[in-house]
Amino acid sequence: MALVNEFMGSSLIERPSRWVVSSSTNSKSKPVFQFIEMRKENTRSVRLTKAAKFPATVVSEDFVNTLSASTSATAPLHAKKEKPVQFKVRAVVTVRNKIKEDFQETVVKHVDAIADSMLGRCIFLELISTDIDPRTKGPKKSKEAVVKDWSKKSNVKAERVTYTAEFIVDSNFGDPGAITVSNKHQREFFLETITIEGFATGPLHFPCNSWVRPTTKDHPGKRVFFSNKPYLPRDTPTGLRVMREKELKNLRGDGTGVRKLSDRIYDFDTYNDLGNPDRGADLSRPTLGGSQEHPYPRRCRTGRSPTDTDMRAESRVEKPHPMYVPRDEQFEESKQNTFFIKRLKAVLHNLIPRLKASLSVNNHDFNDFSDVDCLFSEGLLIKSRLKDDQSSVLNKIPLPELVTKIQESSQGLLKFDTPKIISLDKYAWLRDDEFARQALAGVNPVNIERLQVFPPVSKLDSRIYDIQESALKEEHILGQLNGMTVQQAIEENKLFMLDYHDIYFPFLEGINSFEGRKCYATRTLFFQTPLGTLKPIAIELSLPGSKRVVTPPVDATSNWMWQLAKAHVCANDSGAHQLVNHWLRTHACMEPFILAAHRQLSEMHPIFKLLDPHMRYTLEINGIARQALIHADGVIESCFTPGRYCMEISCAAYKNLWRFDTEGLPADLIRRGIAIPDPTQPNGLKLLIQDYPYATDGLLIWSAIENWVRTYVNHYYHGHDGQLVCNDKELQAWYSESINVGHADLSHESWWPPLNNNEDLVSILTTLIWTASAQHAALNFGQYPYGGYVPNRPPLMRKLIPEEGEAEYKNFIANPQKYFLNSLPSLLQATKYMAVVDTLSTHSPDEEYLGERQQPSIWSGDAEIVEAFYAFSAEIRGIEKEIDRRNCDPTLRNRCGAGVLPYELLAPTSQPGVTCRGVPNSVST
Repeated sequence: MALVNEFMGSSLIERPSRWVVSSSTNSKSKPVFQFIEMRKENTRSVRLTKAAKFPATVVSEDFVNTLSASTSATAPLHAKKEKPVQFKVRAVVTVRNKIKEDFQETVVKHVDAIADSMLGRCIFLELISTDIDPRTKGPKKSKEAVVKDWSKKSNVKAERVTYTAEFIVDSNFGDPGAITVSNKHQREFFLETITIEGFATGPLHFPCNSWVRPTTKDHPGKRVFFSNKPYLPRDTPTGLRVMREKELKNLRGDGTGVRKLSDRIYDFDTYNDLGNPDRGADLSRPTLGGSQEHPYPRRCRTGRSPTDTDMRAESRVEKPHPMYVPRDEQFEESKQNTFFIKRLKAVLHNLIPRLKASLSVNNHDFNDFSDVDCLFSEGLLIKSRLKDDQSSVLNKIPLPELVTKIQESSQGLLKFDTPKIISLDKYAWLRDDEFARQALAGVNPVNIERLQVFPPVSKLDSRIYDIQESALKEEHILGQLNGMTVQQAIEENKLFMLDYHDIYFPFLEGINSFEGRKCYATRTLFFQTPLGTLKPIAIELSLPGSKRVVTPPVDATSNWMWQLAKAHVCANDSGAHQLVNHWLRTHACMEPFILAAHRQLSEMHPIFKLLDPHMRYTLEINGIARQALIHADGVIESCFTPGRYCMEISCAAYKNLWRFDTEGLPADLIRRGIAIPDPTQPNGLKLLIQDYPYATDGLLIWSAIENWVRTYVNHYYHGHDGQLVCNDKELQAWYSESINVGHADLSHESWWPPLNNNEDLVSILTTLIWTASAQHAALNFGQYPYGGYVPNRPPLMRKLIPEEGEAEYKNFIANPQKYFLNSLPSLLQATKYMAVVDTLSTHSPDEEYLGERQQPSIWSGDAEIVEAFYAFSAEIRGIEKEIDRRNCDPTLRNRCGAGVLPYELLAPTSQPGVTCRGVPNSVST
């Protein structure tokens, strides 16, 4: 029995006989049976081999004896008509239980258990063959099988529960390629995997990872799950072709109707839901996307009705009601309970209103640096104006213990963890070298560029904007260049710049018209020292009609002027980071590719299987952002200097700066002049700042991703003539829809890469995977470690730098520290921002990191690809060790030194919490 089970790939099927039918292929002869006697411990078994295409099965001894008796020398076996043999196979079904259930869910679960056991309202499975049934002209199907013991296991508290079901199939059934699931209960359930055991080919795996909703009038069809064996469209077995196309059609929907939370429909829409004009004209916002004035990527369509006051604006779903995303895109319960949704809602619904109640009377300013320090050492006393017990209210807020602690007392005490930026050196942020280091190894290391023309020139249209020549002159920086002329420094690649002039200048008048919002359009010049570090040498501050240059200090007054100028640069940097680099480039611009993938690539498609972990949770987090962060009067508008212009700045950056062909790391480094092409170097480029942690670590990860993707693509698209890529209708439809629908406003641009051969596909996929994983990690998980100490990285500035003769100048001279702190966000604004970026910077316990996968050994049924993936995982682990080594190298001064934070944002793995390291597979925060 053990030998038979080993041959069958199953130890779970019991039968009275020891007879096995096996198949072999012999195209030059007619079917022939062979009897092979095998002995093991006095157990007699016979293997019957037939040259046909049905899988091995277990059959009775009577069948073999009858067949043997009918065979004679005068009657060749092939003359006898074969009789199909029926046999049993078993399905092992793994269901993931909910961690916590409310009362209603518990009641429905028990009702389902009763209905399952007494009324036969069960879960049914049906096997679908890869072969066509010659009688029905459709795929061969098994009879429906009931999932057993559902009611008996209804009270099992384990996270995962396994059930079984048995099928009876014929020996000519073929290989199962799909399985359907019918849920006759009232409650949905999360189906993780189904494994079919009993075929000679071994266990067959169906990774599902999906919610299976009850069968209703709205959702009458059966759920279909395909096996883990990938197929290009042209190679799809005949029995699965119609089902493959039908499943994609269902996922696309018809573009009409209001989406229900249980739907699994992926469609496109514009960002027409950021405003709330029904609550007032000041909350009206322009539609982003669908116009030349406001081009933008598309987002997931929800189909909600328009607002009463503006038919072009979609009505909002306000917290705590959830925003629609397709059901399988919603956060899994462990992430919901331990990480983002409940924590963010708690911050917005409970903490911030109580902060406002406590602080809004005086809107307390920071008047001394000790006031900032108290947030981490003593905590913030939150007084309640409400009649409820304050401590009980605050204790209901599920903020993470590792980051933000609310101590139990008669009054609420909110205490933040010390951000990493001041954990090693409390005053490091004040130093110029640290200010410059963060441009290379901070939370926004992607804006530094090489200065190639001096003075710098704006690219804005002078016919529209009153653009003046740069105020930067050679005399401003000549003394900072180690004896070089400006031209020599440019030619020797020693001058670099943070240029936020063009991003902010068109919006300055609007921003500065609001009380408590003050902004410059800044340019900051850096000189690369012989040690490989940067030092800031000049800051240009532009306003409409005026410009000024601030240079490193020479006395006490100029020192504070310099600190204020750096703070304005940091506020510019914070806005560009959040609105352009983080939200636009890694969140919004990825969404169209994800929507199109679900609409155009079957789950059987190898490219879908490759991209799948890199799309996880992104639609959900983007939906939450539209509801809670980027909408009118949301967290982003209230915490960042541009206010109501935040998303318009993002929109302008999409129109003027974003282009897909430079989103890959090597192309981006070359675009910014940080690297030059050099075929003798790894990745084909040479860095002009050797100690640039984001770039050096990033290139290791980029190369690993690219090698893995190339191996994967070349495995499925054989040859190098590109015909398989060009003729793959699903692949071409995905890329075309991503551009022409998802990025419709820029679809006419000539810079979109073609998709004509394997290397084109490798480049496109590597860029997408890099963006979703490493690029997002580098821009996201340092937000609290660097920005949690607001003076280091203020998201908002409330005052301009005073000039002699102005009334504010006297206040500045009298108490420069107070003036500096009063220019930063208020206590309410700062704590609100800190609470939110703390949440955004946290890794959840269910995070899946680069080089990891759910069900790593069965996500694909292709053994070569699974082996290649493990090699990729090993390479990622090696990169992590190399990053740790670099962080201990004293010659790398931008990541190692007294009080210097190591650069870990691209270290692949992390523990849960705010760790300043870890590269998740997808954009999920």
